[in-house]
Amino acid sequence: MIGATLVGSSLAPAESAAQDTNARDSASGGLEMRFTVNGEARRLTLDPRASLLDTLREGLALTGAKKGCDHGQCGACTVHLDDRRIASCLTLAVQANGRAVTTIEGIVPEDGSLHPMQQAFIDHDALQCGYCTPGQIMAAIACVREGHIGSADEIREYMSGNLCRCGAYAGILAAIQDAAPKMQAG
Repeated sequence: MIGATLVGSSLAPAESAAQDTNARDSASGGLEMRFTVNGEARRLTLDPRASLLDTLREGLALTGAKKGCDHGQCGACTVHLDDRRIASCLTLAVQANGRAVTTIEGIVPEDGSLHPMQQAFIDHDALQCGYCTPGQIMAAIACVREGHIGSADEIREYMSGNLCRCGAYAGILAAIQDAAPKMQAG
């Protein structure tokens, strides 16, 4: 167990942003942390050694990000921190204090449809066992947002930190190429 306890989640995002963003000691010996996860303000008291991945999975029950290698080498734990992709297994949860975290659970549009990248992964059979898929999708969204879609080689380079043991790379590349113009148009 990571020692994260949910203290409350009723803060409005504007209120959370107005709060002091420095983690501070709580009475329980942990650190109090405020951050936004998938658009919802959260406040946690947690062990300062807790990874963001463990905090998301065990403290907030957001299990989309996977614990693959737990060493930052596979990309299964990819999430966005302030719209930048990160390996959440290598990121201390306290580093997210005062910031915005987006997980695979948070990319669904307001109308409840699939994100264009999710749909493209389905359309192009860009998954097999599915274990790496949430991290692949989060990395693919970042790849498009970062503008690294100029060529197949460029996409491969910027997706190289996300491994697929099943070898669905051709489908992943096709999915990114298909979803990129839809993401840029929307």
